[in-house]
Amino acid sequence: MIFPRLQGKNRTLVQLVAVVVTMTSLSFAAVPFYSWFCAVTGYGGTPQRAEAAPDRILDQVVKIRFDASVDQNMPWSFKPVVRTMDLRIGETGLAFYEAHNPTDRVIAGTASFNVFPDTAGGYFTKIDCFCFSEQVLQPGETVQMPVSFFVDPAIVDDPDGKFVHEITLSYTFHQTPLPEDQAALEQPAAPVATATN
Repeated sequence: MIFPRLQGKNRTLVQLVAVVVTMTSLSFAAVPFYSWFCAVTGYGGTPQRAEAAPDRILDQVVKIRFDASVDQNMPWSFKPVVRTMDLRIGETGLAFYEAHNPTDRVIAGTASFNVFPDTAGGYFTKIDCFCFSEQVLQPGETVQMPVSFFVDPAIVDDPDGKFVHEITLSYTFHQTPLPEDQAALEQPAAPVATATN
């Protein structure tokens, strides 16, 4: 017996609270575990990372589509500079996304990303990307941000992946708190007290 001294409704209530606490704890642990799992396996369309492109470039071409959106709380405008690109499998591609801060204040943001179809996630590999770090835009500032990537030649050996002829790379920008050094610059200066006689 788990709760031998409790009887009736009290015992049921304590067991119910224990179940809720356990489930809540597991849900918080599941988020980082799922993110780690997706990053390692490419599950759910999560792209991979690499230091350099592979040595092998195939003749097979894949069309890369670029997609952009912003979270409902992010005031930036954000779009791909070019909507599509044809790329040989194994070849390094370089694309740019453009972000604009139309407000009168400094805003920081980070981009979440994925690829579609999900089967391409384990083979779509980024070498460098603006999404690897936080971006800070000054009032009225417009920037073009690069992403370099390749499609791993191993995709043609995958029973499902070998039929992928088009991949969509999607980004969504989310507003984040300003870095401490930038936030300190944004604080209004304290009024200077003047001496009176």
